[in-house]
Amino acid sequence: MKPCLLLLGLLLALPAVAADRVTGRAFATRSEVIARNGMVATSQPLATQVGLDVLKAGGSAVDAAIAANAALGLMEPTGNGIGGDLFAIVWDAKTKKLYGYNGSGRSPRSLSLAWFREHGHARIPPYGPLPVSVPGCVDGWFALHQRFGRRPMRELLAPAIRYAREGFPVSEVIAYYWERSVPRLRDQPGFLEQFTIDGRAPAKGEIWKNPNLAATLEAIAKGGRAAFYSGRIARTVGDFFAAHGGFLSYEDMAAHTGEWVEPVAVDYRGYQVWELPPNGQGIAALQMLAILEGYDFSKIPFGSAEHVHLFTEAKKLAFEDRARYYADPAFAAAPLERLLSKDYAAERRRLIAPEQARRTVEAGDFKPGTDTIYLTTADRDGNMVSLIQSNYRGMGSGMAPTGLGFILQDRGEMFVLKEGHANSFAPGKRPFHTIIPAFVTKDGQPWLSFGVMGGDMQPQGHVQIVMNLIDFGMSLQEAGDAPRIQHEGSTSPEGQAEPMRDGGWIDLESGFTPEVVRDLMRKGHSVRFADGPYGGYQAIGRDARNGTFIGASESRKDGQAAGY
Repeated sequence: MKPCLLLLGLLLALPAVAADRVTGRAFATRSEVIARNGMVATSQPLATQVGLDVLKAGGSAVDAAIAANAALGLMEPTGNGIGGDLFAIVWDAKTKKLYGYNGSGRSPRSLSLAWFREHGHARIPPYGPLPVSVPGCVDGWFALHQRFGRRPMRELLAPAIRYAREGFPVSEVIAYYWERSVPRLRDQPGFLEQFTIDGRAPAKGEIWKNPNLAATLEAIAKGGRAAFYSGRIARTVGDFFAAHGGFLSYEDMAAHTGEWVEPVAVDYRGYQVWELPPNGQGIAALQMLAILEGYDFSKIPFGSAEHVHLFTEAKKLAFEDRARYYADPAFAAAPLERLLSKDYAAERRRLIAPEQARRTVEAGDFKPGTDTIYLTTADRDGNMVSLIQSNYRGMGSGMAPTGLGFILQDRGEMFVLKEGHANSFAPGKRPFHTIIPAFVTKDGQPWLSFGVMGGDMQPQGHVQIVMNLIDFGMSLQEAGDAPRIQHEGSTSPEGQAEPMRDGGWIDLESGFTPEVVRDLMRKGHSVRFADGPYGGYQAIGRDARNGTFIGASESRKDGQAAGY
């Protein structure tokens, strides 16, 4: 976009001021939802209601999360489904402890780095059979349910099965992304037959049914985890890929295991912000916060050039480490203690020049030891779940196994086809992952379960939510609706992993003034305007004083927060 058009767009969309809201909350599009007994926040209102019904029937927060996720796999196939992976953080009120689950799948064991080289691939393609890895979602459901569930799985999957058979009206944002996905994926086996109506996407408000998915979920409800990973479904998946030039096999499915992991945290001004360790990118958010804690944002206004500059430079530093060190710890363990230390944050902070954007950044020098759904739930006992689930690239690989009603993820595209890289492709290896749930505690008690979906935006979004709440005093709803920053162009841990040489660029949502844009340009930043790449936020806060939950669901998605 030309600079004059950029400035005109910003002038026509200046932010609301506090006087425009009777509560003085300048950015909030709606009030927070407040309830005593339970809360569900998802990116699709019908899925939120599914989770809420489970809570009302005596289900746990985990039960509600599973039921809502199953419904979202049907209702928002542009972001998730049982062909993808899952990560979760659970606050257990009984033990007063956080538990993390890594439900990501591994690459096919019969595929090798040498095969890609021999067949002329510089990077793994985004669609088709080659980027597909084992889907970990269903395993994640059963692992979480075994430990924290109350209601039987057949009861939790029943609403999604019913909606799949009887149909539901497609919501607006999902219809938009569905329509954009069809041209890219129409040639992939099984896609047109199972995910279009006569070759087109369902329109906003049109009734969509998926009887194949209903049958698949019913088989899982009856046969449990084994029905998916070692029964007819797994054999159908293996046969389908063998017939279409793929490598994912029945044996790969049967060998899958997720794992319980210990969440990691940094202290940010007295609040403990928690993420899961690699192979995800959550610790990038923690590294950014550790760097930014060294600045006094009580004297730096939200939306100022200084705020955007410091945020962007901290992101560049954290993402360079992300590119070098984040990978499957079974193959390359990241030096977490060092990366998250106060001393290392101080070293990195000294690299930030207050008036000059960096064009290149090096990772720390020490030896190592767009699309998703996010949902969060809370129950009357105080249990809380932060869960994220994805196909990657919206509708994933486009490969829809015959008669099963779901698409396999293309997460394997994230591997690097270079020897010696931490995230280099290897058989039976988990790729670098972008999807990350988050949690915040205060004085050992739950304070916030939240997430911001959306590729590389996720850790950037997590940091902005934490800063909006703690540094800028926003409400939970306002923190999500406030205009966002996204920096792009950092060195990536995926694909060809070429280093950043030009400083990248900043995408700014409407709401930043022309004066701020000019100041950022003076500092050497390239500033652009983009619609859409700012993620999707859901959150549940815990108000211990009043014994309530506070829910928020932002306006960029179709979602809803609801409680009772």
